[in-house]
Amino acid sequence: MSKEDIIYDVIVVGAGIEGSSTAYQLAKRGQSTLLLEQFLLPHSRGSSHGQTRINRRAYLQATYSAMMKQNAEEWNILEKECGEKLYNNCGTLVVSRPSMLEGVETRLNANKAPYRALTGPEMKSEFPNVTLPDDYVGIYDYQGGILFADKSLRAFQEQFKKYGGTLRDGEQVHDVIPGDIVILKTTTGNQFRGRNVVLALGPYTNNLLAKTGLQLPLQVVRIPIFYWKEKVAGMYSPDKFPCFIDETASEGESIYGLPSLEYPGLVKICLHAGPVVDPHKREDVDSTWVRERMMKYIAKTFPWLNPVPAIEETCIYTNSPDKHLFLDRHPKYENIIIAAGFSGHGFKLAPIVGKILSDLVQAKTPAFDMDWFKISRFDKGGENLSSKL
Repeated sequence: MSKEDIIYDVIVVGAGIEGSSTAYQLAKRGQSTLLLEQFLLPHSRGSSHGQTRINRRAYLQATYSAMMKQNAEEWNILEKECGEKLYNNCGTLVVSRPSMLEGVETRLNANKAPYRALTGPEMKSEFPNVTLPDDYVGIYDYQGGILFADKSLRAFQEQFKKYGGTLRDGEQVHDVIPGDIVILKTTTGNQFRGRNVVLALGPYTNNLLAKTGLQLPLQVVRIPIFYWKEKVAGMYSPDKFPCFIDETASEGESIYGLPSLEYPGLVKICLHAGPVVDPHKREDVDSTWVRERMMKYIAKTFPWLNPVPAIEETCIYTNSPDKHLFLDRHPKYENIIIAAGFSGHGFKLAPIVGKILSDLVQAKTPAFDMDWFKISRFDKGGENLSSKL
């Protein structure tokens, strides 16, 4: 039987963290699953590459807080299956003014997540290597920490294959023909057929959705990733300093950081914002304003770091207008499921996102409030979808 004759239960397009997690869950449920990736693996053209990401239970929104409760269990399951450490539980410190963190504390209590509320003086005493405004308070999230990104992505893909899934890289899908059996055509001349399709294409989402008559309100942003050198070796190691989120640090945009782990003596601290880009031409923009803003922040807030970045790398966010995800069926074709708009906070959610998308494929009702993630939430008022269905 040739590959053109095979009809898969599900074809997942996009082997980033969300697509790989979804393919893994589907294969684990006994679905014949094909995972397609346009680039040769591994690659750094999307949003899932790199060594680390922050994990946390501390969310303001009730839906995310509930998702993270089950999500932690799923990360543990993956660790046991692959036999590799995917997580460093060094904690996450979230800081801001009291009004911002009251809701976060409420959600943590509702989901029985272990945490500790810290006053400004308590933070100064416990974390003398950070200088924060006097009116700041903090929440120390005991279950927060560092996810090992590259290892996690590889673990999903390897376990997917162990469950019988098929992974093909270098297969860029350029056409989608909807129907009871969806046909996908790739630039290599191959053609694949599936009863269901999941599109998890990150910054390339709208390129392929256009073939189905749909465009989502997505904005692709290039995020400069900065690493700052310790002035005193070991001062920001994971046993002395947790992951860090300053919710309102820079003109309303948050700043996040991870202790020195990826590169010896270097601390990863970045602005959760950057210039809008075409994902195919990501270097054709000026991001010096991000660098300058971050240098001022480091000099003021992290006095024991050199305020000139030692290393600069790049990541890509695909933002929705409200910074919430799209996890939904196509408005016209129910067997096409869309995962997009992860807005720079989706990596940690990958295990539960995979379960939600698998539920949608199998016509099951996910265990969470899906109104947050519906495509139709922009149909009325504000920024509407530009669909011509």
